[in-house]
Amino acid sequence: MSKKAWIIFIVIVVGLLTALVVSSRNANPSIDVSAIELNAVQSASESNGNIADHVLGKADSKVLLIEYGDFQCPGCATAHPRIKAITEEYKDELGFVFRNFPITSIHPNARVAAAAAEAAGLQGKYWEMHDLIYGNQRAWETVTGASRSEVFADYATQLGLSLDQFNSDLGSSAVGQKIAFDMALAKEAAVNSTPTFYLNGVKLEQEVWGDDTALKSAIDAQLKKAGITPPAPTE
Repeated sequence: MSKKAWIIFIVIVVGLLTALVVSSRNANPSIDVSAIELNAVQSASESNGNIADHVLGKADSKVLLIEYGDFQCPGCATAHPRIKAITEEYKDELGFVFRNFPITSIHPNARVAAAAAEAAGLQGKYWEMHDLIYGNQRAWETVTGASRSEVFADYATQLGLSLDQFNSDLGSSAVGQKIAFDMALAKEAAVNSTPTFYLNGVKLEQEVWGDDTALKSAIDAQLKKAGITPPAPTE
């Protein structure tokens, strides 16, 4: 790599590192969500930094599965491929929403990972970044400083994002507000650990969300209750 290219790379990494630090230190603003319907897809508003809920599958479905998750949580990473596969299977009948609940007291990189996903979402690549972050959790969970910056910059590059915009959005007030809003919803829902799942407003026990057959049965029951025929089982 030429000297000029190295200088450009260092400038990008330093800028990204600054944004990561700002994001990780950004205090949660006080948000009143007491009047909000928790079991509903949240549209963009001033309260969430004008960043709506991210929905995989059928956004207007009568059956909604919501996960409150932490990107650095090992249990969340383990559940991720299973939940993704089930969501894909039910994508024409089910809406799946992921909301941020980074527990930074034990997962110091969780909030900046959430910011990276939200920043990617502002360029239309939320779920792609979501999957990259979970799929490579061990590669970034313990990194700090410039190394952490390089990891998330590399993911942004892999997804073809504008690094300048990604860098700017990472520490923006909008992204910080979105994460704080999700956390306020989680606290209103009495979430105290991750992952926590709600299916049409009912909290699922680990025996249900942790077992594919049990989770599918729960989803099928809600679909039938809503007058929707569940998809045929896949082999």
